[in-house]
Amino acid sequence: MITQHPRTAIVTGASKGIGAAIARRLAGDGVAIIINYARGRAEAEEVARAIEADGGKAIAVQADIADPKGIAALFDAGETAFGGIDILVNNAGIMKLSPIAQTDDASFDTQVATNLGGVFRGMREGARRLRDGGRIVNFSSSVVGLYQPGYGVYAATKAAVEAMTHILAKELGQRRITVNAVAPGPVETALFMDGKSEAQIEAIGKMIPLGRLGQPADIAGIVSFLAGPDSFWVNGQVIRANGGVV
Repeated sequence: MITQHPRTAIVTGASKGIGAAIARRLAGDGVAIIINYARGRAEAEEVARAIEADGGKAIAVQADIADPKGIAALFDAGETAFGGIDILVNNAGIMKLSPIAQTDDASFDTQVATNLGGVFRGMREGARRLRDGGRIVNFSSSVVGLYQPGYGVYAATKAAVEAMTHILAKELGQRRITVNAVAPGPVETALFMDGKSEAQIEAIGKMIPLGRLGQPADIAGIVSFLAGPDSFWVNGQVIRANGGVV
């Protein structure tokens, strides 16, 4: 049975980290949430239970956005559960760091498939199936401006996302669908912390003028604004949220 809801959002990669914080924040804004996960079923269901305990609406849906059929399955689930989709947050991504000369084909292919292919298919499906007046929020990264060694392929995928964000915003303007991107700097999540020593993390924190790593809630607040009614005149933009590091 379809339950009509005022607004519904798909948040990819929402079982933990920034995605989970976004899901909870949007649910607090009164949005029904499709919590996407690829492998973290228990974590995704925990996020859904937390949202429902606070009076919100959420379902956890498994789909690999690197799979060409993955994003369509999320829209199908959202339409079945809530009647339609208004907001798409393309948050899911992977990061494999290595100098370009040492990057193997498998690492390149997996990052391109998820960070670029998954977001491309999300934008394409959103362009076809979002209700008029909707919102698409993509995720880039501030490494696009920092150009740090080791981030070559990752930064390249995110730069491509920024280019498509600008173009899709112009293509969907007549339907009043806005398309923007958030480009976080260092945020204290498993994705960022993995493989870094305590000394490396401390050094990165000292680079940030505001004096600390970002927190998932810092980014969730920006997504809440871009997904809400007050952001209508913000379209085709990339917001760098990084404490002033770039």
